[in-house]
Amino acid sequence: MAFSSCLSCDPWTLPQNLKHPSLFSPHKKLSNVVSFASTKNHEQLTVSPSEQEVLDILKSENDESAVLDAFKWALKKPSFEPSLSVFEEMLRKLGEVGSVDSIRGVLDDMKRSSCKVAEGTFFILIESFAKFGLYDEAVCVLFIMEEEFGVKPGTYSYNFLLNVLVDANKLKLVEDVHSLMSSKGVKRDVSTFNILIKALCKAHQMRPAVLMMEDMVTHGLVPDEKTYTTLMHGYIEEGNLNGALRIQEQMASAQCQQTNITVNTLIHGYCKVGQVSEALNYVQKMSKDGFYPDRFTFNTLVNGLCKSGHVKHALELLEVMVHEGFDPDVYTYNTVVSGLCKLGKVEDAKDILNQMLERDVSPNTITYNTIISGLCKENQVEAASELALSLTSKGISPDVCTFNSLIQGLCLSSKFESALQVFDEMRTKGCQPDEFTYNMLISWYCSKGKLDSALKLLKEMESSNCPRNVITYNTLIDGFCKNKKVEEAGEIFDRMELHGISRNVVTYNTLIDGLCKNRRAEEASMLMDQMIIEGLKPDKFTYNSLLSHFCKAGDIKKATDIVQVMVTNGCEPDIVTYGTLIQGLCKAGRIDVACRLLRSIQLKNMEVTPHAYNPVIQTLFKKRGADAAMEFFREMEQKGCPPDEVSYKIVSKGLCSGGGPIGQAVDFVFEMTSKGYIPEFGSIYMLAEGLCALQMEDTLVKIVDQIMKAAKFPENEVSMIMGFLKIRKFEDALVTLDRFLSVRKPKRGYWRGEYAAK
Repeated sequence: MAFSSCLSCDPWTLPQNLKHPSLFSPHKKLSNVVSFASTKNHEQLTVSPSEQEVLDILKSENDESAVLDAFKWALKKPSFEPSLSVFEEMLRKLGEVGSVDSIRGVLDDMKRSSCKVAEGTFFILIESFAKFGLYDEAVCVLFIMEEEFGVKPGTYSYNFLLNVLVDANKLKLVEDVHSLMSSKGVKRDVSTFNILIKALCKAHQMRPAVLMMEDMVTHGLVPDEKTYTTLMHGYIEEGNLNGALRIQEQMASAQCQQTNITVNTLIHGYCKVGQVSEALNYVQKMSKDGFYPDRFTFNTLVNGLCKSGHVKHALELLEVMVHEGFDPDVYTYNTVVSGLCKLGKVEDAKDILNQMLERDVSPNTITYNTIISGLCKENQVEAASELALSLTSKGISPDVCTFNSLIQGLCLSSKFESALQVFDEMRTKGCQPDEFTYNMLISWYCSKGKLDSALKLLKEMESSNCPRNVITYNTLIDGFCKNKKVEEAGEIFDRMELHGISRNVVTYNTLIDGLCKNRRAEEASMLMDQMIIEGLKPDKFTYNSLLSHFCKAGDIKKATDIVQVMVTNGCEPDIVTYGTLIQGLCKAGRIDVACRLLRSIQLKNMEVTPHAYNPVIQTLFKKRGADAAMEFFREMEQKGCPPDEVSYKIVSKGLCSGGGPIGQAVDFVFEMTSKGYIPEFGSIYMLAEGLCALQMEDTLVKIVDQIMKAAKFPENEVSMIMGFLKIRKFEDALVTLDRFLSVRKPKRGYWRGEYAAK
């Protein structure tokens, strides 16, 4: 039965599972042995303690044994009779430590005493059980009340329990308790409806929640401000501000009095959807109607301004807040600190920290963690470490977030050995690493090809029952695939199912791409079929991996089939898809088809990138000469597709290798270098040979000088090369130029990876 149906206001049969179970183990008779120290301290007070003295003793004790010892000591006094206050304090103290057996003993003593038990006594039990997640036991308190103590739970008792269950998101138990309430004929009041409406809002069932409010009238009840604001909050959490505003209009029509709670709820709504300006305008409007901002108003607006990047305005509002007599609390300051750190203004965040201390607001772990994280992101890892080390002296224990920020900062700064030291220190200090900790270290190991170490960390996570998420396994699969260890990646893939980790689209895409790059397209296709069976929809990355494989293999038939399947399955090809297919067609020598495909995607108003143009230009140089290739190159610029580094290198290579007049090659090299792009050395060398053959050495000197400026050579390197050129040792100058350019060249880039082999 749907949750909203279960909250129907009509009574229905009590579920069979909601009976009075035996919640407590049989009560063990308390030992007669009382610790000498505690008894001695108690006896120092008085021979016949008063009720207040016993209460003071119980309140001063902090552990179960001491509480029980004090209670037994008092019971031995012949003139002492426990009152309801004493029993309630016992229940409260034992509830704080979750001592179920001892609570059972106190309840038995209560039954044997002449003390009259009140309905509110049992709220202590409900709160205690809820604190330790014992929600079934909390429900059964209703049965204990009536069956063991003869106290019939009333509306307030049910409301109290329902509210506890709703706050804990135990919506199934809410259904059961509401059913019990109906079957027992307990009258519902406005609070009952408000709690049930809150439950429906938490279950994202806004329409039933509104209907429940409308049904209140049939029960002789009138919605109050709590009813309306609960619905507003529900809509706001759904991101539906308009829904919240409609409820506010209904509230006004019903002439329900609005307080700061209503206004603050809507201010929160505006801020949550990023409409901070509207929130401020709303405050001004309501101020004319007598609204006066309170601490919550300021906190909400400061938070909204910071999240929308208007930290300067948030700081101004903070000053207004102080001027209006509201001292900002740690929550307000933390919001500002977080906003400043996100903007990279860590020094300003530290100033706010000092301001907190000056105003006697104690920074908490969140305050320091935010600044530590901000320092790490700004590559100030040493300062972050110093701040972390100082936390203990400030009475704050570093938590997992503190250590994670340091580890992340050290990893980003390539100080991995130091990151491992922090990891070891973390465990030494009893701070358990979480999945984020392990994921960072696993990612670093995978990026460096240290897969055995990464796998060792995964096994450590599994053995320590540290929660693992799909990111953990995806990172490992990616690491193994990039290191061409597809078999091991497959083992990790299978391991996910054994450990109950659901695979996602990224998991499949990573392994499919790895299989394709290792020329195992048939297995990749089978994996895509499995992906669909598991209810996951292949996306453009899935199809593009298979497409890339078939294009590189020269199998244009299968490549076009992949694109057709992609379209049929509702996955719109992107520019990468078309660019890859164009590249495959060019490789297969089908330049006319490639050109037509390029024209067709332009007609679709798709933003064409150099990835689509470059293979066409390269093939045109080989098949049809410089004029046809240059026509396409110039067309790129005219159609709003700026050539990239690869484009310029393709053209410079084509022109310098004799694909056109040497003057055209020279002009293009000057054009290219003026934009900060450096030709491949092979192109430079071929152009140099041609210039020297035509006795155009002065032009060669100018080209080399321009290349050195574009590459930002230091003065000593420029002097060395120019020295060779002045004495006409052109070969030595070019060899030296090549050596200096090689130092600056990345090991592998887009150019080398995609086109160098061609």
